[in-house]
Amino acid sequence: MLTKELLKQVKQIEIRTRGLVNEVFSGEYHSVFKGRGMEFAEVREYQPGDDIRSIDWNVTARFGHPFVKIFEEERELTVMLLVDMSGSLGFGSGEKTKQQIAAELSAILAFSSLKNNDKVGLILFTDRIEKFIPPKKGKTHSLRIIREVLSFEPQGNQTNIKEALEYFNHTIKKKAIVFLISDFFDGGYDKILKIVGNKHDLIGIVLQDQREKEMLELGLVKFRDAETGEIRYIDTSDKIVKKNIIEQSRNFTSYRKSLFLSSRLDSIEIETSGSYVKPLVDFFKQREKRW
Repeated sequence: MLTKELLKQVKQIEIRTRGLVNEVFSGEYHSVFKGRGMEFAEVREYQPGDDIRSIDWNVTARFGHPFVKIFEEERELTVMLLVDMSGSLGFGSGEKTKQQIAAELSAILAFSSLKNNDKVGLILFTDRIEKFIPPKKGKTHSLRIIREVLSFEPQGNQTNIKEALEYFNHTIKKKAIVFLISDFFDGGYDKILKIVGNKHDLIGIVLQDQREKEMLELGLVKFRDAETGEIRYIDTSDKIVKKNIIEQSRNFTSYRKSLFLSSRLDSIEIETSGSYVKPLVDFFKQREKRW
């Protein structure tokens, strides 16, 4: 059952992100993500400057003067959001957790799809597939996606990107735009990432928190691993301990960056403490230059 607080949060996200979509992202989205090709629309009489290769010879012969075929972009796309719901997404040292930011990013992408008449679907995953919502159109459907990302309570706590991508690859056969939203604290997804990236337009959205890259000196601190549930006491003043923790975080980052680079896939890095608008706008502009 939907609580008043949840409905309020969904409404706030809708208002905030719809404004961004209308003012910033809708045109960029349309320019960057092309349709599957060109489809025939109509014929009209030849005009000076028209490409002679577009002449429809059957209609021309019938009417005794030249006609040309007019094509339009086959616009409809399928957008899939693969959203990590593991325990580490509940972390955020600022005002918002990574899961809340994932919900807002999902809203922007869902409403951009809605405005451009594209279908959007959702896969929520942890160390298992938690929920699959098939691609559909419509405002009600888009709001459902936001609600699920914001409030879904997963059964798993850990992360398995490999399983999420394999499930997607077996479920969605038609070429799609895929946004993989995660903090990417995982490994072993090399092969399937390349397979999905070769077939679909795959973009990684990397959720990061500054506190995961550095550690304040607070003495002996009790830590609970959000994914395994393990509780440990860590001396944050110990230089060797700090070095090992920071190095582990850097290893995940290095692994992910080199993998996306070698697979020729795009990724967007989003900090929990900052605005996600500039990284998204920069991404769209960079993509648009390549077309």
